[in-house]
Amino acid sequence: MADPVFIGLAVLTVGSAIIALETRELIYGAIGLAISMLGIAGFFLLLDAPFVAMFQIAVYVGAVAVLLIFTVMLVRTQALFTTKEDRGRKAGGIVLMLFIMGGLGALLLASGLNSTNSFAAPPVDFMAIGEEMLTYYSPVLIVLGLVLAGSVIAALALARREGVEKEEEEEQQK
Repeated sequence: MADPVFIGLAVLTVGSAIIALETRELIYGAIGLAISMLGIAGFFLLLDAPFVAMFQIAVYVGAVAVLLIFTVMLVRTQALFTTKEDRGRKAGGIVLMLFIMGGLGALLLASGLNSTNSFAAPPVDFMAIGEEMLTYYSPVLIVLGLVLAGSVIAALALARREGVEKEEEEEQQK
């Protein structure tokens, strides 16, 4: 039988990736992307790679996803969120939240993470991690740096293009 934590992370990662791809609102897509990347960091933690997991969170969630969210929030001038007040949505949201929190609680209890004596892992040797990162994983770090630079350039190009389009619309209206 598969580990419940793995199944929970898989559902979280794939579900939020589907939300990131299928949503019509760009801000919801960026949030879905960030949650999906957090799920990937959880997989790294399951593989006993805490340094890579923290690197995943710092680089992808902390930089790329936040950059996307800030770009969307700064560039878009129309309302980011549409508000629809009705009792059905509120009740559905509360039920969904209770269902998700109950599922996460059940996963936590089933995983054995709540016991204090279940972990007897050796201490992490940061010197060995640094040596590995600068020798064996250096091409991966270079590619990650290029991906980050590309995402920054793409975000700036997106902001510039939408700014130019807005100026052209204002000139045409005059």
